[in-house]
Amino acid sequence: MDTTEVAPETEAQPNGQTPVTSEDPPAAFQAELDGLRGQLTEAQAEAAKNKDGWLRAVAEFSNFKKRQEADAANIRAYATLGLISKLLPVLDDFNRAVKTLPETLQHMTWIGGVMLIARKMQAIVESEGVKAVEVSPNDAFDPNTHEAVSHDDADGVESGHVIEELQRGYKLGDRVLRPALVRVAK
Repeated sequence: MDTTEVAPETEAQPNGQTPVTSEDPPAAFQAELDGLRGQLTEAQAEAAKNKDGWLRAVAEFSNFKKRQEADAANIRAYATLGLISKLLPVLDDFNRAVKTLPETLQHMTWIGGVMLIARKMQAIVESEGVKAVEVSPNDAFDPNTHEAVSHDDADGVESGHVIEELQRGYKLGDRVLRPALVRVAK
């Protein structure tokens, strides 16, 4: 009897990996399966990382776009601010002229024309979003929208409340262009 062992048959592997013997296919397949699972796990982790980066980039771009739109809206809203600020004293002059207009001149057509110009100018300023700061006697003094010119004694007006408005104030949105000049009760 021959005591020499015969080598088991081996199958040639086309990809250059260690040949798998015909005696241990389950162990070889298990090792290859484990290797493929490891590669799949790595690929899934990389895909999750790429997806997270992509989602962050999309969110960042969305925020950038919103900031740009808000900045553009602010620029549009405040582009005419300098011109409007220069027109406000002219509107004040028109308002003072209307208040002091003698009764004998009110029926004249040219006065009507001047008053029409004043109304058109007021409409233009309002169409740009400018609103007058509303002030009435006995309103509480608000340092955000009022500027106190004097503190006087006044009958029937509580301390810290407006006696009268001396010059109209204006706002553009929430921004005060010019505070209302007021007299305040002591």
